[in-house]
Amino acid sequence: MALGSVENKLFSRVLLPLPWSTRMKIAYGAAKGLAFLHDAPKPVIYRDFKTSNILLDPDYNAKLSDFGLAKDGPVGDKTHVSTRIMGTYGYAAPEYIMTGHLTPRSDVYSYGIVLLELLTGRKSLDKSRPPREQNLADWALPLLKEKKKLLDIADPRLGDYPIKGFQKAAMLVYHCLNRNPKARPLMRDIVDSLEPLQVAPEVLSQGTTLTLIADN
Repeated sequence: MALGSVENKLFSRVLLPLPWSTRMKIAYGAAKGLAFLHDAPKPVIYRDFKTSNILLDPDYNAKLSDFGLAKDGPVGDKTHVSTRIMGTYGYAAPEYIMTGHLTPRSDVYSYGIVLLELLTGRKSLDKSRPPREQNLADWALPLLKEKKKLLDIADPRLGDYPIKGFQKAAMLVYHCLNRNPKARPLMRDIVDSLEPLQVAPEVLSQGTTLTLIADN
């Protein structure tokens, strides 16, 4: 794909940082891809959702790639499929790591990690950070619950962004990372939640941020 992976774009120290509108466009497109897989007549669990597997076309439309670990999802009255534990540490859902039980909600957890990376500009695992900040989910989850501390997790390279939009995306992350997989949202509901956050770059540059701060 023309622009490579989200991982390369998001974490590059050479390229210009991705603005809020582009990050939300990526999040929305990737969510639609997972929702398509989960809602297929025979559901498909992607199993290895991460920034390096999301590729970008020239207009920053997200495309899922590398279906090597994809698995047919449960059908009928089955609640999960049992499988050898594979995927990428830092993105894989905790219940899947512990039991090998795979469900579409396992993908939802991985999606929450990717959305958190887009909000914070931090990698899911980063050994170069202080010990308490190396695991992104462990570091961010306590802050996601506190409105006063929430903006502390925002990527300092993000530039202008709508405060309420950030808060909404952060709450989505919080629900995606619920330890109880049944309490996580469905991907189609995540798509619906992200749709209002799609902002044209030129709109954002015309003072959207200031308006939302005033409203807040």
